[in-house]
Amino acid sequence: MNHLALIIEREYLTKVKNKSFIVMTILSPIIMIALIAVVGYLSQINNNKERTISILDESGILKSSFIDTETVKYHILDNMSLEDAKIQVNKNEEYGLLYIGNFQDINKVGEHIKFYSEESPSLTLMSALESKLEKQLTDLKLEFEGVDIEKIKAARVSVNIGQESFIGEKTSKIDSVVKLVFGGLAGYLLFMFIIIYGNMIMRSVIEEKTSRIIEIIISSVKPIHLMLGKIIGTSLAGITQFIIWIILGSVLMTLLSLIFGVDFAQSTSGQQEILNQAMQNPDVNMEIQNAINAFYNLPITNLIIAFILFFIGGYLLYSSFYAAIGAAVDNETDTQQFLLPILMPLILAVYIGIFTVIEDPHGTVSTVFSFIPLTSPVVMLMRIPFGVPIWQQIVSFALLVGTFIFTVWFAAKIYRVGILMYGKKPSYKELLKWIKY
Repeated sequence: MNHLALIIEREYLTKVKNKSFIVMTILSPIIMIALIAVVGYLSQINNNKERTISILDESGILKSSFIDTETVKYHILDNMSLEDAKIQVNKNEEYGLLYIGNFQDINKVGEHIKFYSEESPSLTLMSALESKLEKQLTDLKLEFEGVDIEKIKAARVSVNIGQESFIGEKTSKIDSVVKLVFGGLAGYLLFMFIIIYGNMIMRSVIEEKTSRIIEIIISSVKPIHLMLGKIIGTSLAGITQFIIWIILGSVLMTLLSLIFGVDFAQSTSGQQEILNQAMQNPDVNMEIQNAINAFYNLPITNLIIAFILFFIGGYLLYSSFYAAIGAAVDNETDTQQFLLPILMPLILAVYIGIFTVIEDPHGTVSTVFSFIPLTSPVVMLMRIPFGVPIWQQIVSFALLVGTFIFTVWFAAKIYRVGILMYGKKPSYKELLKWIKY
């Protein structure tokens, strides 16, 4: 076991001192933050740009629907023909002209409304204009039919079915969305971590094998210790890199916001006008409050502990497969035939988590796959926010650990033989023979 500690230390220091590792650790967050900053800055410029839209309403009944906002100003045109309006708007370099013809039938009003502009208009802006017109025209039609709009508004009943467990725990529809987001992020993070750092372990084994350094190391170290040392050492290097990314990224975002005044929220504010309209709706405000309550209802402590355990267990399990593949081949090209069977359970787990957990987190499919070790790290992490009994989590983790120990045992057999094999691409049949040795 003393050798194992030395191997872990060697692998960790070799990785973190590698020039490419250092460069990517520093450059990756800088490049990512720079891209986000550019998008945020450009979006901020775009959103701060004031657009002027002229309205030519020949019907005379819809012009009151348009109220200026921070980014859109409406210019009402009166006593002007359509052609003159086009010329004036084009001359003044305004954003566009909304023409509303004189209509007789409200149901066919769409045939009398057109938007003229030099370039294709924003989809968000067009949606906002259509929303304004639809609301006004609906009210006009109801008035024409002799319906009292105020009575309709007063008679409107909003139904929001309350959800509560038998023990009195209150939930809502938005709870499922929040739980799926947390579970999905945890599962996806594990998925990406396995692919990125599993490949790093595999390449490390291939490099040492092709350079013949492994022949010297294997003479004094047991193959299983060498394989575990590579897995754990590379994992620690990956965690170190991940922590540095988070810290460096947070610092860079703070500095950019303070020094250059870049508002990163602007990168997602393309639908600001529609969002502002939605926020005025009491139902939307209620949904936001429900989302906040849903977050506080999450089993945070259980999520953190389970995430750490299943994350480590799942990563170690798949890393042993990657190490065995690296030992069995001489170059990365030959790894393709072995990687697909390893990636398929991961991909299956993600799809099961997305398409079955949200619909029925305690159903047969979700429950069964949360116990199968190759899929449980992802599926169980997606199920836990919905409330999974502790005994199920313990059983699932125990199966995961047991499978990892078994996998390390037979992967070490492949590792022991394959690490000294050169110039031959092994088949699955040969791998089975190596396990029997």
